[in-house]
Amino acid sequence: MNKTKPFWIIGALGILLIILVPVVFFWPRVVAGKDDPQPGVPEHPVHTSHANIVQGPFATPQEVTAACLKCHPDTASQVMNTAHFQWVGQAEAIPGHDGQVEAIGKKNLINNFCIGIQGNWNKCTTCHAGYGWSNASFDFTNPDNVDCLICHADMAFYAKGDNGMPADGVDLLVAAQSVRAPTRENCGYCHFNGGGGNGVKHGDLDTSLIYPLANLDVHMGELNFQCTDCHRTTDHQIAGRSISVSVESANQVSCSDCHSRAPHQDERINAHTQTVACQTCHIPAMALKDPTKVFWDWSTAGQDLPEDHYTYLKIKGSFIYEKNVQPTYLWYNETVSYRYLLGDKIDPSKPVVMNPPDGSIDDPTARIFPFKLHVAKQPYDTLNNYLLQPQTAGQGGFWTTFDWNSALQLGSQYTGLPYSGQYGFTETWMYWPITHMIQPVKKSLQCNDCHTSNSRMDWQELGYPGDPMVWGGRFQRR
Repeated sequence: MNKTKPFWIIGALGILLIILVPVVFFWPRVVAGKDDPQPGVPEHPVHTSHANIVQGPFATPQEVTAACLKCHPDTASQVMNTAHFQWVGQAEAIPGHDGQVEAIGKKNLINNFCIGIQGNWNKCTTCHAGYGWSNASFDFTNPDNVDCLICHADMAFYAKGDNGMPADGVDLLVAAQSVRAPTRENCGYCHFNGGGGNGVKHGDLDTSLIYPLANLDVHMGELNFQCTDCHRTTDHQIAGRSISVSVESANQVSCSDCHSRAPHQDERINAHTQTVACQTCHIPAMALKDPTKVFWDWSTAGQDLPEDHYTYLKIKGSFIYEKNVQPTYLWYNETVSYRYLLGDKIDPSKPVVMNPPDGSIDDPTARIFPFKLHVAKQPYDTLNNYLLQPQTAGQGGFWTTFDWNSALQLGSQYTGLPYSGQYGFTETWMYWPITHMIQPVKKSLQCNDCHTSNSRMDWQELGYPGDPMVWGGRFQRR
């Protein structure tokens, strides 16, 4: 009698293998150790109440500073050596300028938001950490000009106005008696409103972060981090750099200041950290609650059109704001490959990229990083082919006359950049690294967000032949 061969067993084993192989392959591979960022978080010292220490009255804000210096004699000299006061950093070689060494910052750079401060001091210096910067002769060496209150007063009792002076109605004694360690409200007073309004400039910084929920930002919402927990400060030198004004990465803030460089329990995810910045996976979108400006067209300014904060203002032109924006992804080594300086020649037939992030797939120090890209149309000299800085604020400025020609003539007197009398508008780009609004782990990017046919990554634009899950990673390409 012939026995029936158990082919069904062989088939079942084959099916089982088909199921088990991918399960085993994708099963989390636990690595030793656990990420514990807590030891890296600085302790908050108990701040001494000044309610009964500071005595008034104060007739001027400079008198408040003088009172502060009686107990904190070194403070003003420290502040005066910071970029927050000088609005320039240390002199350094400017990428794309043949080794040219210069101290650059908001004081002398041009951008594609409010364009530039020269001639516009009375409005731009509303966010300066000093008093009375109204023209080019401001004294950066006078300790009385340091504003202690903007970083330390309870912002319920303090605000700034033109030329960085306290706003009308501020009770200087009440403000001085409220001083404390800086909070998100202090830092955010300027940084949340950069570019002329809430959320305008940074896609990841706006007033929603003053009292955020955990699903808006884990660190600030769930753990109640203050800005200085990451942007640590020594002698008033605050850690952190932005390529909007800086071209180097010294004194930068990093996730690994607190977190392990291999923070995940799965070794395959840890392998990504060699190529992908933490922010890329943990900030899947920006402007989560308040919209951010992504386009600004100065060429339409001055027209009598219906006004709306999010679409058109006569003094500033046309805008596009967006919420829940997917970032732009680029290789980034925390420096720039070029920084536009006043007077640099442009090709108006293509976008002027004012601060292109540096890095490539062949740069082992670069990682894929999320950015906000802001696009603008701003004035340039059609004969000399360089960007122009107009005078917008103050007497005779564009916001008063709505005359571009006269505003550009006035601006050239402050910058020293010759103006031919012929102007047009050209497209410019600026990049802003996205580092805030860290999401809860469950909302971070998953494998199929990047490794599918509808990937949010443009792999070929990043230098890969295709999805690296198929073609191999950056270090396996050769």
